Amino acid sequence: MSNKFRRAVKAKEFLITAEVAPPKGGNPQRMVEVAQTLKGRVHAVNITDGSRAVLRMSSLAASVILLQHGIEPICQMACRDRNAIGLQADLMGAHALGIVNILALTGDPVKAGDCKEARPVFDYESIRLLKTITNLNLGLDCNEKKLPDGKLDLFAGAAVDPQLKSWSSLQKRFERKIEAGAQFFQSQLITDFERLDKFMNQIACNTDKPILAGIFLLKSAKNARFINNKVPGVTIPEHIIERLEKAANPLEEGIKIAAEQVKIAKEICQGVHMMAVKKEELIPEILDAAGIRSLELQLV
Repeated sequence: MSNKFRRAVKAKEFLITAEVAPPKGGNPQRMVEVAQTLKGRVHAVNITDGSRAVLRMSSLAASVILLQHGIEPICQMACRDRNAIGLQADLMGAHALGIVNILALTGDPVKAGDCKEARPVFDYESIRLLKTITNLNLGLDCNEKKLPDGKLDLFAGAAVDPQLKSWSSLQKRFERKIEAGAQFFQSQLITDFERLDKFMNQIACNTDKPILAGIFLLKSAKNARFINNKVPGVTIPEHIIERLEKAANPLEEGIKIAAEQVKIAKEICQGVHMMAVKKEELIPEILDAAGIRSLELQLV
């Protein structure tokens, strides 16, 4: 099964991924148009799975649509909304449909989203989901019974937060995810690059699994303050907020800041995971400003 992202990981290329949300409704046109602007600039496009517990189209269905348009997806799969049977069923379906890149997530709490009366499931959390994927790849179900119709071949990744306050908890969970079968890591939004460097040198140095630093496009000072107030574990430094506040064009300043962060990340880790909510079409501009050429040109 073709998997350009897996090949890039194994070739130890500097990896670039980007995040795109599925539609909130039945028309995927905007998602496809936005993802097409990323062709040739990223190795794969992450499709979120009910991020912030907000109702959207199935990440699996949205990933299939992108694949039909020649865009390699990373299908995020969260444990919040499906039990062990549903998760395994979707993983089997993903494999059969050619969706091989999976990002295993625990999932945001229901109370954070727009369907607060929904019942969370959480049969699994991200580590158990990774273990399940590893078993399915070996041809075994959650009871370690042989799958009669063939094993899977999924390429599983996990999230990591180098800015977690508890260093011991960060190390423990990171190591458990490696043990469970994570092949790559995408980080939460990074603002403290000294902390990222410390993580790379003291924890991630013991593995060859690539770490992609989360780079977020801040559109304004108001946007930065909203993140500080609403996103747990993330603090946008005051000097960045001041830059956005003083800028004649805050969005242009946000692009400059993101490009600067990509350059810093390139010196520290093996990739970047780009997040530009509702402005995903600006990601190529950020990469240009950071001196990152298109993937085709990098091969010349």
